[in-house]
Amino acid sequence: MEKIRLSFYNEIRKNKIYSALMVFFVLIILIALVYAIGLAIGADIFIISILAIIISIIYVLISYYNSDKIALASVSAKPAGREYKQYYDSVEGLCLASGLPMPKLYVMQHEQINAFASGRGPKHAVICVTTGALQKLNKQELEGVLAHELSHIANYDIRFMTLTAVLVGMIAIISQIFLRSLWFRSGNRDNKNGILILIGVAMAILAPILSMLVQLAISRRREYGADSSAVKFMRTPTGLIGALNKIKNNPEMKVSGAVAPLFLAKPSRTAELFSTHPPLEKRIERLRKM
Repeated sequence: MEKIRLSFYNEIRKNKIYSALMVFFVLIILIALVYAIGLAIGADIFIISILAIIISIIYVLISYYNSDKIALASVSAKPAGREYKQYYDSVEGLCLASGLPMPKLYVMQHEQINAFASGRGPKHAVICVTTGALQKLNKQELEGVLAHELSHIANYDIRFMTLTAVLVGMIAIISQIFLRSLWFRSGNRDNKNGILILIGVAMAILAPILSMLVQLAISRRREYGADSSAVKFMRTPTGLIGALNKIKNNPEMKVSGAVAPLFLAKPSRTAELFSTHPPLEKRIERLRKM
C-alpha cells in the first residue's frame, strides 16, 4: 500500500490558519473575561486594568524590540567569526535560495545540539547555534537546522508569538486585579450579584489557564510550520530528520525558561499539552511523510 505523502505547501497553509484561529480563540477568552468581570463588579476595575495593560504592553514591546539582544545575552552567545566557514556558507546559500537577507550569526558554547533564531523580522534577525551542533552535525543536517531557524524568521514567528504573549498577559493581569480586588470589597451582596461574582471568579481562574494552553499549542504549531518551511527551502527533509534524531538521543538541554521556547528542540518528559515543542518523535514521523 502506497504511503500518503504530505505536501509542505499544504502543511504551511494549514499551520498558518490554525495559528490564526488559536489567536482568535485567545481574543474570545479575553472578551468573555472582561464581560464577566464587568457584570460582576461594574466599571471601577477597568481603570486599574487599563493602566496595568498599558504598562504590560510597553514592557512587552521593549522586550520585543530587544528580543535578539536579550536571548543572546541569556546564553552568553558570541558573534561567529569567519572560522565557522561551513556555518556562514550554509546560511548564505539558504538566504540566496529563499530570498531572505543574511541574519547575524552567533555561537553559544554548549555540547548539546541545538539552535535558535530571534529578532523582530528578516532585517533584524539573528541565528545562534551551539558548538555541539557545529561539531556533531554533518553538512546536510546543519543545513536542515539552519533552514528551520530561517523559517521562523521568514514566517515572522517572533512577532506572532509576541502578539499572543500580549493577549495572554492581558488575561493574566486582568484576572489577578479582579481576584485581588475582591478582598477590598464590601461583603454585602444580593444573591444575583453573588452569582455574577462567582461566574467572574470562575472566569478569572479558568481564563489564564486556557489562554496559556492555547499559547503553548500555538508554539507547537509554529514549530511544525518551521519544519514544513525548512523542507520547502531544502527540498528534502533528510537533513532535519537526521539532526532531530541526534537531538533525541541527547539529554535535555538546560537553558533559561524565558528563551527555551526559541530553541530548535526541547527534549522533555513534560506532557505534550504543557510543552512549547511537539515531541521529537512526532516531528520526525511527520517529516518522513514529506
